[in-house]
Amino acid sequence: MKITKVTIDKFNMPLAEPFEVAFGVIEAADSWIVKIDTDEGIYGLGSASPLAFVTGETSETCRLVMDMFAKAFIGTDPLDIAGAHALMESIIYGNGSAKCAFDIALYDIAGKAANLPLYKVLGGTDPVVHNDITIGINPPEVMAEHARKYVHEKGFDILKVKVGKNLEKDLYALELIRKEAGDNVRIRIDANQGYNVETALAALAEYEKTGIDAAEQFLPWWDFDGAAELMRKNTTKVKLMLDESIHTVYDAKRAAEMKCCDFYNIKLMKCGGLYAGVQIADVAEENGIGCMVGCMEENKISLTAGISLVAAKKAVVEADCDSFMFFKNDDDGIRGGFDRQGGIFTLLEKPGLGILEEDL
Repeated sequence: MKITKVTIDKFNMPLAEPFEVAFGVIEAADSWIVKIDTDEGIYGLGSASPLAFVTGETSETCRLVMDMFAKAFIGTDPLDIAGAHALMESIIYGNGSAKCAFDIALYDIAGKAANLPLYKVLGGTDPVVHNDITIGINPPEVMAEHARKYVHEKGFDILKVKVGKNLEKDLYALELIRKEAGDNVRIRIDANQGYNVETALAALAEYEKTGIDAAEQFLPWWDFDGAAELMRKNTTKVKLMLDESIHTVYDAKRAAEMKCCDFYNIKLMKCGGLYAGVQIADVAEENGIGCMVGCMEENKISLTAGISLVAAKKAVVEADCDSFMFFKNDDDGIRGGFDRQGGIFTLLEKPGLGILEEDL
């Protein structure tokens, strides 16, 4: 089997409202959809969702890099995914979301060629994944109203709450959210690099009182020493997670060696797709570290790939693949991939991603 054609198209779906985190406001969610055709009539779909302050890519630079990949892939074997990554690495460093789009399309082809859903290609047996939903930074009363809607109207029982700009307001927001959500809803927080070690330690004691079970990326992405110090000094039951610090398998190995966290947040757009995501999960399993698969403002193509990774790997025990619900009308309009009942996502028993070109 050989690759004969690569098509790249813009996917534009407006957000219902701007989404604020500690280090910025996300106002748009444009992504690129890649289609890779082969000489055997099998095609694969992938998606890139660049975010400049996470992946170092803009929409424009991502497209330029994907154009380079598209030319280089013609005539290559789509089932040689390791070779494809070696090729992309030889062309350019970083650019995780551009690489992710091609990676997912190749895995989609592999699933279709084997007549297996992607989660089974990756070694999974259970298509059911328990997913959270995220609450962005807003006035505390607005955040509490979002919690009420997500729990009591949309059926989610795990919330991820963005914090990190002002500890006093963060704590007040979480107090209101807990009242609205009730005691049986799990809550984790994400500071998006907004705290220092001292603030994080003070916050952990207060978060524990609110029943928070995990805290994500308190410190700047580069501060592995601070993360290790925080782990040593954390006397609470709140688990510590790294996100922006974990882009590559080498980051994962470094964090494990330094004992920087209890969990990794694997994002396919950061690490370049499923090929590296699997390796990070394997490092986690070898070192007794848990994983969550997260997302940026992505569509259902890459979200289906991320959920498939959750379903496949033993170390991945949490899912934060909810971004399609932040578009207008609570959906991105792409059919297939998975079904949702509240926070329970069930992958379809269809080959590859279970998303066809006509589903877009």
